[in-house]
Amino acid sequence: MSVTHHPPSELLASFAAGTMDAGEHLVVAVHVSGCSMCRRFVRAVERIGGSTLEAVEPVPMKAGAFEAVMAQLDSPSPQPDGPTVIPADDDLPEILRHYRIGRRRRVAPGVSLRPIELPGSSRSRAFLLQSGPGTRMLEHTHTGTELTCVLRGSFSHEGGRFGPGDFDFGDETLDHQPIVGSDEPCLCLVAMTGDLRMNGFFGRLIGPFVRL
Repeated sequence: MSVTHHPPSELLASFAAGTMDAGEHLVVAVHVSGCSMCRRFVRAVERIGGSTLEAVEPVPMKAGAFEAVMAQLDSPSPQPDGPTVIPADDDLPEILRHYRIGRRRRVAPGVSLRPIELPGSSRSRAFLLQSGPGTRMLEHTHTGTELTCVLRGSFSHEGGRFGPGDFDFGDETLDHQPIVGSDEPCLCLVAMTGDLRMNGFFGRLIGPFVRL
């Protein structure tokens, strides 16, 4: 897999530091798992962080802190109700097989979505987005952020062509119109905050009916 587009360095640094929310962390983790360049960057940041911790003056732990941590490790982890909902024919990254994935629903002509259940609270929502070959999205921007990792197929917009493993970042400053490649469906992992804001008269007309 030849990866051309990568997360901004500040996103990779946040990922290495463990400060991203669950949805965004998942998308970056899937990209990093398939991108040797970004893995090297993350490891470098982790080494810097480790060196910084070693230089910090240690402070005494609270009484009973060790026992409390060990008690949590010994307690059984809650198990999800029922099996993870993943079709056998979906060739998904291994990381995603640890998540519950919901049923497919149609969100626009040629476009379907499967929500991903995230652990704990997350300001972003994560989902698998599949679009048919040649699908032209309406021109839009965002009221929040959108992190996308291509799993299969491709799409293009003003920022270039995005194929398997590529990462795309969008926010309220980006105005784009993705077009899916004509050879096969495009499957993407997406973490999103806010909503889409459609441009043009037709976009504003149907915008209230498009919910990602």
